Amino acid sequence: MAGKRGSSTAQLVVIDMQAAFRRPGQWHVPRYDEAAARIGRLIEAVGDPLFTRFVPDPSEQGSWRAYYDRWDQMRLPPEDSVWDVDLPGYDGGATLDLPTFGKWGPAMAQQVPIGGELVLTGVATDCCVLSTALAAVDAGRLVTVVTDACAGQDDAAHEGAVAMMGLLSPMIRLATCDELLVGADAATG
Repeated sequence: MAGKRGSSTAQLVVIDMQAAFRRPGQWHVPRYDEAAARIGRLIEAVGDPLFTRFVPDPSEQGSWRAYYDRWDQMRLPPEDSVWDVDLPGYDGGATLDLPTFGKWGPAMAQQVPIGGELVLTGVATDCCVLSTALAAVDAGRLVTVVTDACAGQDDAAHEGAVAMMGLLSPMIRLATCDELLVGADAATG
């Protein structure tokens, strides 16, 4: 998955593709299945993704209590099946569980060295993908966001988050699944 930047240390990251966002409810992401199909193509082409899961901290420290007061139907225990990865073909690969929107931190940094690149997919573009991308570029990593392998709370939120991340070029590159796969084919062909 070298793409235009030629990074040989690109790590495909699948952010929070969980039942909580696929099923009807307060956190439902309408275009979840469309993103899931493209993520499946990327996994098939490059393999070895890092999956993340949003898993709530039942202690609801600080502002999290007010957050869960607003989204009360999501006040579920960490072991509830709603937090399971819900992606066709998911085989239980490497998974990073965090009670935060952003998934960038020491554990992910070990996966992607300085000079390495994160290739982000998942949900929600306007929350967990955006938070992860911003923290990763602050830490000096290159980020590619696969725009059609992400989905937001609605189309406007998705498009707004993509536009915001596009302002951080060249630290964040925006690409579609097809663009990324063509780049990978060219690099290996």
